[in-house]
Amino acid sequence: MVDPVPGADAPHLPQRSQLVQLLTPEGERVEHPDYALEISDEELRDLYRDLVLVRRWDVEATALQRQGELGIWASLLGQEAAQVGAGRAMAASDMAFPTYREHGVAWTRGVDPLHVISLFRGVDNGGWDPVATGFNLYTVVIGAQTLHATGYAMGLQRDGAENATLAFLGDGATSQGEVNEAMIWAASFSAPVVFFCQNNQYAISVPLERQSRVPLYQRAAGFGFPGVRVDGNDVLAVLAVTRQALQAAREGQGPTFIEAFTYRMGAHTTSDDPTRYRLASELEEWKLRDPIARLKAHLSRQDKADAAFFDAVEREADELAERIRSGTVDMPDPDPASMFDTVYAEQTPWLAAQRDEFVAYRASFEEAGE
Repeated sequence: MVDPVPGADAPHLPQRSQLVQLLTPEGERVEHPDYALEISDEELRDLYRDLVLVRRWDVEATALQRQGELGIWASLLGQEAAQVGAGRAMAASDMAFPTYREHGVAWTRGVDPLHVISLFRGVDNGGWDPVATGFNLYTVVIGAQTLHATGYAMGLQRDGAENATLAFLGDGATSQGEVNEAMIWAASFSAPVVFFCQNNQYAISVPLERQSRVPLYQRAAGFGFPGVRVDGNDVLAVLAVTRQALQAAREGQGPTFIEAFTYRMGAHTTSDDPTRYRLASELEEWKLRDPIARLKAHLSRQDKADAAFFDAVEREADELAERIRSGTVDMPDPDPASMFDTVYAEQTPWLAAQRDEFVAYRASFEEAGE
């Protein structure tokens, strides 16, 4: 379906014919010839709940950072549909490889928000079990997770497993060598991996038009596998496109590159000031494409949800916010020496010696009464 938003042919928005869309910004359900989606009213309500709770988590974490409780926070504001849609498209046995912003995907994989926040508070390196959740630990090194995902997918392939991996990346990461290397390997071995690029328009501060002379999804053709651009603010379209790409990967058809065309409504991280590189008018234009507002409009106009439902979701969001606030503040500080415990699966003599030296060094201050 074409994108009916006024101004959709502007330079910073895709041409109408390029965008897969199943739910317009006004909340109208439309069909696409290549991406049919059968979904129940209950599933629609569940998706709405996901979007609202994930956004509330993000808002609370941003506030906690501003209050000095977190060292930094990477906001997903505006990208909820891309992440929830992709996460809900995964099978339980699939594995996701995130960057450091995929809080919405973490939510869909059953990761406790406090286990993500503990990483940004500096309490640990990520408190969840990647094997149990099918959600790998966050990767801060830009693009490295695409190599991890491709290697994991090749392992699945050799084990004869009918699973797939989903590698998340941003538009800026497509300029990294690791991403290009990962796509070369994935194509060469028809690895069961889907590259899911959240194109939020700016990388950190560089606009898309400076990053690429062609739409990002078209780059996939150069590597020899399909690319598709989906409305990243349309949770239904993202769900349908990602589900189909993952199924193709499981069936041995090789990788797919998905470009979720979306927008980062906030800063790159809490250390960033987006007003220095983008216009307020652009932000206002993208507010009209808000992923939560469009699904709420659809549910309301089609009588698929009533006021009681929306009120209940808001109450649940308030409860989640309170749990996040109290849980973050109450996190105990770790023993500094524990940083040596999980570097390797098994302790090495060299690392054990470093740990002993560090413990003795700290003890020397206590002995001196400092």
